[in-house]
Amino acid sequence: MAVYTDINEIELADFLTAYDIGTLTSYKGIAEGVENTNYLLHTTAGVYFLTLYEKRVNRDDLPFFLGLKQHLAARGVRCPVPIAPKAGPLIGELAGRPAAIVSFLEGMWPRRPSAEQCRAVGEALARMHLAGADFTMTRPNALSIEGWRAIWDKAHPSADEVEPGLAAETDADLARVEADWPRDLPVGTIHADLFPDNVLFLGAEPGLIDFYFACTDFLAYDVAICLNAWCFERDHAFNLTKGAALLKGYTSVRPLSEAEAAALPTLAHGAALRFMLTRLYDWVNTPAGSLVVKKDPLEYLRKMRFHRQVASAAEYGLPR
Repeated sequence: MAVYTDINEIELADFLTAYDIGTLTSYKGIAEGVENTNYLLHTTAGVYFLTLYEKRVNRDDLPFFLGLKQHLAARGVRCPVPIAPKAGPLIGELAGRPAAIVSFLEGMWPRRPSAEQCRAVGEALARMHLAGADFTMTRPNALSIEGWRAIWDKAHPSADEVEPGLAAETDADLARVEADWPRDLPVGTIHADLFPDNVLFLGAEPGLIDFYFACTDFLAYDVAICLNAWCFERDHAFNLTKGAALLKGYTSVRPLSEAEAAALPTLAHGAALRFMLTRLYDWVNTPAGSLVVKKDPLEYLRKMRFHRQVASAAEYGLPR
């Protein structure tokens, strides 16, 4: 459930007077999502999306997130557009939380992505990377490889309780990824969390949402995250057809350099490790009743084991 902060119609209607979006007719909480409180608003002018930013989101990062969506939308990327108030900054305050309104993006996210959808997502990701090339704001990746060991140190003592042998296995993988991690690849603005539930398809056209992990990092790392998120089946087997489709879609818009292609196995291994570590941290350190929704870290352990055996990007479907 992603309605952590309740609001009533009186305070919401008062908040909306700062915006030129008509009069509130109805609103409802949105259950999907894990970081923030979300409401769907219906007004006399249309449909909008209201987000109240909870404690896990740094308020200082909000201008980057909202500015990025404005920038991308202006360059043709299908994504929500922040709604500016009649006066003042994009970020307001409601129920003691920073709050913003964005346009409503129609569509449905794919529960079982097809190869065609994987290709479309690859194309959309590449278009986003190109559109963000002249975005002047930057944000360090708060979950970059430099921070993984600190997360691991806090989860390590309980790791073997989740999976016997997990501590030694993760120690070895982390050391390997740290040693092999590339240092000089093309950098830009990445989404960093483009899972299927963050892509809304309207017919065949994908729209990108939930930019709250967006940051400045290797562009190819974003591709690696998508390979993990889109190209494994429910039995945790890698689907080569989907991998090839995603990479074909991406490279049809923005070809990977030789260095990026060579680094893709390490980047994909690292992406799987990153999500395993953050899921494991939440799994063992989050008390019952917390706002954090815990996800199974072992899903990404299985993906780590696959990437560990990959010798080249061809095994993901990238043409030689």
